[in-house]
Amino acid sequence: MTLESSTLPRSRLLLVGEATWTTPFADALETESGATVRAVSTGARALEAIRTRRPDAVVTTHRLPESSGVDLARSIRDHDSTLPVIVATAYGSEAVASDAVAAGVSDYVCLDPDDDPVPKLLDRIGSTLEKAIETARRERARHDRARQFDAIFHDARTATWVLDADGSVDRMNGTARELSRARITSGTAAADGPGEAAETADGPLWDLPRWADADHVREDVRGVVETALDGGFGRAVVIHEPDGDDRAVIELSARPVTDDRGELISVVVEGVDVTDHADVERDLRRSEELHRVTLNNMTDTVLITDEDGEYTYVCPNVHFIFGYTAEEIRELGTIDDLLGEDLFDREALAAEGVLKNIECTVKDEAGREHTLLVNVREVSIQDGTLLYSCRDITKRKQRERALATLQETAREFLYAGTDAEIARRVTADAPDVLGLDAGAVYRFEPDANVLRPIAYSAGMREVHGPPSPVDADGETLVGHAFVEDERLFLDDVHADDRLADRSTDLRSAAFIPLGENGVFVVGTTAVGAFDEVTRELADLLAATAEAAFDRIDREERLREQDRELQRRNDRLTALNRINETIREVDGALVRAETREEIEHAVCELLTGDDRFRFAWIGSAEAAGGSLTPRAWAGTGRGYLDEQSVPVTVGDGEPAGRTAATGEVTVIGNVPGGLREEEWRKAAVSRDYLSAISVPLVYNELTYGVLTVYAGEREAFSGMIREVFTELGETIASAMGAIERKNALVTTSTTRVEFAVDDPSFLLSRLARDASCTVAYQGGARQTEKGSYVFVDVDGTAVEAVAAVARELLVVESVREINATEAGGVLRLRLSRPFLAQELADHGVVFHSASATPSSTSVVVDVPEGVDVSRIGRLLEETFEGTRLVSKRTRDRTAEDDLHSRFLGELTDRQLEVIQTAYYAGFFESPRERSGEEIAETLDVSSSAFYQHARAVQRKLFSALFDDRNADVVEST
Repeated sequence: MTLESSTLPRSRLLLVGEATWTTPFADALETESGATVRAVSTGARALEAIRTRRPDAVVTTHRLPESSGVDLARSIRDHDSTLPVIVATAYGSEAVASDAVAAGVSDYVCLDPDDDPVPKLLDRIGSTLEKAIETARRERARHDRARQFDAIFHDARTATWVLDADGSVDRMNGTARELSRARITSGTAAADGPGEAAETADGPLWDLPRWADADHVREDVRGVVETALDGGFGRAVVIHEPDGDDRAVIELSARPVTDDRGELISVVVEGVDVTDHADVERDLRRSEELHRVTLNNMTDTVLITDEDGEYTYVCPNVHFIFGYTAEEIRELGTIDDLLGEDLFDREALAAEGVLKNIECTVKDEAGREHTLLVNVREVSIQDGTLLYSCRDITKRKQRERALATLQETAREFLYAGTDAEIARRVTADAPDVLGLDAGAVYRFEPDANVLRPIAYSAGMREVHGPPSPVDADGETLVGHAFVEDERLFLDDVHADDRLADRSTDLRSAAFIPLGENGVFVVGTTAVGAFDEVTRELADLLAATAEAAFDRIDREERLREQDRELQRRNDRLTALNRINETIREVDGALVRAETREEIEHAVCELLTGDDRFRFAWIGSAEAAGGSLTPRAWAGTGRGYLDEQSVPVTVGDGEPAGRTAATGEVTVIGNVPGGLREEEWRKAAVSRDYLSAISVPLVYNELTYGVLTVYAGEREAFSGMIREVFTELGETIASAMGAIERKNALVTTSTTRVEFAVDDPSFLLSRLARDASCTVAYQGGARQTEKGSYVFVDVDGTAVEAVAAVARELLVVESVREINATEAGGVLRLRLSRPFLAQELADHGVVFHSASATPSSTSVVVDVPEGVDVSRIGRLLEETFEGTRLVSKRTRDRTAEDDLHSRFLGELTDRQLEVIQTAYYAGFFESPRERSGEEIAETLDVSSSAFYQHARAVQRKLFSALFDDRNADVVEST
């Protein structure tokens, strides 16, 4: 029988059994089928042959030495599940057949033991063997593909998802799980794989957590899968960028898997994390973009040429310097046509490798000159050998020239002495420093609150006209820059609402404040003329001018301080001279015995040693009259003979004004009103250029007016005036002291009675409000606690008068000393001195005072030498409605001297005690008040009261009897 097959000729067969049948069967198979056949006799050799080289099929007999064909089949199946094994036997049974099938044989052939086995085998196993081999090969191929898929599926470098026909995830490898962050639902072994676990997840691939939180990513994944479900090949790159740094770029590809009929059974999706690669690509693109933008926008230009100067590379930013495009640069010719010939020494470049800072001048497309700084380096870039790096230093050169001019300007400012010089220099240098012809400087005038132009250039006059003053109110451009201290650089001033003059041809303009000095204005007719360098230079020029103005102001302040110091020194010198004069006057006042001596001494001392030109003292007899000179000294004495000095408040001689007002009058510049007042002509003719008139007032009593004239203007201002004011008080005090002294030694007095109709007078107020008679009982005394006075009440109870007194502001306290049914005595403590004390300061004795509800009278004793009319004027100034009632002269008696001597020996406390005891009725019989009661009134102990009373009595008796005894002895 001939076996015709396409499978057996390419097959290797292994025959296992006794040589009696394997040898002829092998020869027959090789002859009929062309297969390669090997025969072995035992099962062990068969297993060894299989391990050595796997056959395509094994044919074994059931009976084998030391084993059986079924055992051999089992052994083979332990290591190879697809190798075809055919068991042939002539002694078969159902049990053997069952064991063979259980052992995994491919076929079981029963032979007739009486027939020749070879033909039978060839006839039986021809098609079976071929089918078994084909089936085994297909199964093995399937297993190989399964192992290959598993190897790919479990590749950690690639994420793999296997999807069902509806797109749901059937399984995925660990890389896919980590990439998609899927929730694992179950695990199964890969089909026919090596036993590794596969992971599954619920739902479609695009609903996995990695994609579900971003709609666009989810749609991209879904599109890839649906393309594969439709039978196509899906591919996409998805970018997932959640919040944070967990950015991922995934390249997905999906392909369909079909069965033998072409039906879709699954989809395999592979994903590769290309984040690092994408980041590198992104960084590379960014770097390329950065270099491209840098080359296009940097101000330096790079050119590469060959040795002949032909361009091999032109930087795209070449237009920044030259104004040409890269193509136009190439069309110009070689590098020598652009930068000039003989730019550098080629041998020097070869020796150094690089030549730096080669300065050259070129012209751009518009014909403007540029100064370049060129570096040349040897390179080997493509066909280029020379690299030129060109930097435009035109503005730097301009700045250097401008700074040189500024330096010269600053040196000139050091010698400028006025604001105008500085302003003219600034406007003259502006064209050289800034290249702008129109310039002006406004100076601030604080008194007028105006910015006034003090210098401007010819260019400013041509395009704008002469600048006008500007109010410093911030409403105009100049005013705003000054008030707000803000620099204004305007490309077009006509676009600003604060432009004051719309007719100006100025366009670009700068308004730069100069501190508190003013504003610097500079501009041109072109629009947009201020670049960064021009602004910087304008600021420097303005700052230099501001410093110069500040220096001028500072030096002027220093000069003014020097002048003020000199004036103060002069005033101090004059003050020292005045103080020396005042000391001399004070000495003369102490030595003077009469008022006349004081007046003449003051005038002589003030005009001595050329201190002042003239001095005189005058007094007025009555208001509205004229001053009568009493003493004078100095040069030009005929001044008083030429005119009278009326007492008037209006314009007139300063002495008359002071006499009328009682205030100091200073005339700082006598010639100033020469035509308005006649007295000035007489004064100026005697070189009286300033004058002061001082009232001589002490305790509200006027003794006259002192007037002094000086030979220079403003001689009596400031402290000198204060010194003369104090001098007037001192002179008046000295005159009052002499009057008091004379009053003590004089033997003649004038008793004067005045009627007073002033409801504010203390006694008048008490009498009117209490409807009684109130009389001054003497005893007025001034202590540290206040002024005390005793008053006698008649016609009403003292309580009523005390109640009225307590309501008066002038009365601080009231104390009842003695009280009867129709009167009594009160002691009042007053907040200010009583009239008796003021009169005593002038040597006048306040004799008595009595007030009824309708009238008041005051009686005083004026000593000889005291002007009674002055005392009358004092009372008239003190009380309203004062008139003289009577006046008579009386001689002071010995009793008056005894009275004075006695009172002079008492202390203030003793006088207070004895007056209180007297008015309280202590010395009446019987006593109206006891010593203890009086002591309680005085807030002293009773023993202290009695000690004071006995001391006063002893002094009284001593004054009476000692003087009487002396008179008796002298008479005998």
